[in-house]
Amino acid sequence: MSPLLMTVLLVVAVLAAVTVYDLTQRKHAILRNFPVIGHFRYLLESIGPELRQYIVTSNNEERPFSRDQRTWVYASAKKQNNYFGFGTDNDLEHSSNYIIIKHATFPWPEPEKKAEPRLELAGKIMGGARGRRKAFRPPILYVSAMSYGSLSGPAVQAINRGNAIAGGLHNTGEGGVSRHHLQGGDLIWQLGTGYFGARDERGQFSLERLVERVETTPSIRAIEIKLSQGAKPGKGGVLPAAKITPEISQIRGVPMGQDCLSPSYHTAFGSADELLDFVERIADATGLPVGIKSAVGDTKFFVELADMMQSGTRGVDYIAIDGGEGGTGAAPLVFSDHVALPFKIAFSRVYRICAERGLQDRVVFAGSGRLGFPEQTLLAFALGCDMVGVAREALLAIGCIQAQRCHTGHCPTGVATQNKWLVRGLDVTDKAARYANYALTLDHDVMALARACGVAHPGLITLDHIEILDAGFGSRSARDVFGYEPEWSLPSPEEQRRLSTSVRAIGA
Repeated sequence: MSPLLMTVLLVVAVLAAVTVYDLTQRKHAILRNFPVIGHFRYLLESIGPELRQYIVTSNNEERPFSRDQRTWVYASAKKQNNYFGFGTDNDLEHSSNYIIIKHATFPWPEPEKKAEPRLELAGKIMGGARGRRKAFRPPILYVSAMSYGSLSGPAVQAINRGNAIAGGLHNTGEGGVSRHHLQGGDLIWQLGTGYFGARDERGQFSLERLVERVETTPSIRAIEIKLSQGAKPGKGGVLPAAKITPEISQIRGVPMGQDCLSPSYHTAFGSADELLDFVERIADATGLPVGIKSAVGDTKFFVELADMMQSGTRGVDYIAIDGGEGGTGAAPLVFSDHVALPFKIAFSRVYRICAERGLQDRVVFAGSGRLGFPEQTLLAFALGCDMVGVAREALLAIGCIQAQRCHTGHCPTGVATQNKWLVRGLDVTDKAARYANYALTLDHDVMALARACGVAHPGLITLDHIEILDAGFGSRSARDVFGYEPEWSLPSPEEQRRLSTSVRAIGA
């Protein structure tokens, strides 16, 4: 046998061995789906900093999530070193709207024990103000709405199991409750305009079917009525026909081979007044807290809603505001880029409307829209959020590489596709642990920032703890930027004392 032939056979044998290994290992979805050639992705990633430094982009230029942000999520999810060396590479002196957290000279003491419980809401019980039978105190972090259909079954399972490990909440998205959501994690069941899982044969809302589902699914802790989402406000949901499997068709009650289109409006109500009646019907029938999710454009609706809630006879239990920078699997470019206010502006306007009417202590406030990083979460709390939702950050934690192929059905990591070959690469057990690691790390880092500011809990952070830099060597207090009154975003004095003295709150 000639040396050339032996070399060729050896190369073939090595490639075959690598192929077998890639197809059978469970840690890397890319390698399972693209054996051998998938290694080039990791090779390029390993030399990425050098390539970017001299040829391509900086660590902070990529969008929607920068290289630094993705690296932090990946490292946190894998329990690797998520520190960065050699100081910040952000240009603080020439950056506009740059967040600076003002640490205290005498910070809050670190806990004696390393392990900390999952952080819960400060001062509020979801559904408590309205006396709901199944009111509860949720964690401060939850996974925002992403439907089974837009995500693969294993991706939904991984997120739900991860929430069970970390003690979080998982929003189902408007696609209904599937078997993939029933992996031990508590749920917020989102009702969109299609009412999937709670609709009759004509596609109209059915209270009887909703109650039946709630009674048979104890992990459903709250109901969310979706009015709009940040990535495509004013548009209904779209699930491309390529993503609709027989299982999804059965869950949603839609035909195979056609795009699943949710209308842009609700048929069960058509005004703020009718919405409140709808909320009370559901809450009375299920005992669950009922909230709304909305992007923000014209604020007239929120003024009407807050005015009607002042009497205390009707009301939503929580309000979730989704910023215009929020993500989705598919949306028209103009809607993603130019419709709906970004989170910080949107949330502050809605919160101000409620606070001016004295409602801030009777409603749980949630926010979403690229908030899954410690400094963004802390600013959200300072603005009045009680809970923060993460969506794309959760996908990054379970393996998303920001390929931005969500709308094609060809997500290379098996996260946002129903393609069986691609989906098989996502190992649920491994990815569930990774999401839990990320969620607990975010909790830990947010608590660490709160302690650095001299308070016991993120719920005690105010806009006075934050300054906003401009590009001209100037800065303004975040309170001045957003026009908040001092008392608006703080818990009651009694709750402040409880948080400051509670051993549980400081994780000791």
